[in-house]
Amino acid sequence: MGHQAVLLAGHGSTLSNDIIEVLFFCLTGGVLLLRNKFFIILYRGKDYLPCRVANLVAERETELKKCQLHEEAARLKAIETFCMNDEFIVNTSTSGTLSEFEDIQLGCADLNNGNREVEVQLKAEKELLKKQLRHQARKLFILKMKIERSTKELAKLNSAWKPVEQDADQEIITQEERECFRRIGLKMASCLVLGRRGIFDGVIEGLRQHWKHREIVKVITMQRSFSQVIYTAKRLEAESGGILVSVDKVKEGHAIIIYRGKNYRRPPNLVPQNLPNKRQAFHRSLEMQRIGSLKFFAYQRQQEISELKCKLADLERRKGIDHRESDSHIE
Repeated sequence: MGHQAVLLAGHGSTLSNDIIEVLFFCLTGGVLLLRNKFFIILYRGKDYLPCRVANLVAERETELKKCQLHEEAARLKAIETFCMNDEFIVNTSTSGTLSEFEDIQLGCADLNNGNREVEVQLKAEKELLKKQLRHQARKLFILKMKIERSTKELAKLNSAWKPVEQDADQEIITQEERECFRRIGLKMASCLVLGRRGIFDGVIEGLRQHWKHREIVKVITMQRSFSQVIYTAKRLEAESGGILVSVDKVKEGHAIIIYRGKNYRRPPNLVPQNLPNKRQAFHRSLEMQRIGSLKFFAYQRQQEISELKCKLADLERRKGIDHRESDSHIE
């Protein structure tokens, strides 16, 4: 609190902050930072000087002004001594005189004030861009940490899934049989809906329960990407041991038709042990959705960081151009 002063405010004051700020600035020269019903905080400013130092500076300025006036009076006296012609005195050059010094000082002061305002504005914009850049970089770092944590959790959940390899000695059906099974499957009213959990032990159990009464089962999936639908169809074919007939686009989504085969034997255990259960599959789908969202937000942060860096580089270029122009004006 060495650069600030804290005052206790009395109760019952009805003055606004603007009036209080003007009064304290006139009395102390400080800047009002905060005012509430308990405290008034003033900032002395960067150009603050103690009274003793300020008086010494004022005295030094007064002595310097006296010396300049004395030199100017001596110069004029010397001109009057050597030149008695008034017209010549009037046409005398002002080089090296006090008036020339004051004109130069006034011009430089105006130029410096204009350059200082531009420089302060550029510096404020630069600091704001740097602050935003640090903020976005911190957000990106947090997102990357979350992505790494979610990736580890997803890998742990995927470890519970041991996919079955595709049977090399798979039964072959003819094109006529495939087309017949496809038409029968699309006309079937009963179907198995594949939700957001994807493939888990309950899906294969329901598929085998359908095969208990029918040779063909229709699985409806609502996945949007066709590559994901094909991957799901291949995994269902491998995990169930059936034959993939077709994948068709229907009103509800995509219909996957699977034929159980001519040599189908009902397994003693309908629930497979190599797939995750319903709860694990739900957690897995949540982690996959979380990773996708985090990657999208991380991409947005990277785009914003790139834009801020471009703005910062443009500001540095503008600052360099302004410095060169000011130097050329001074020369």
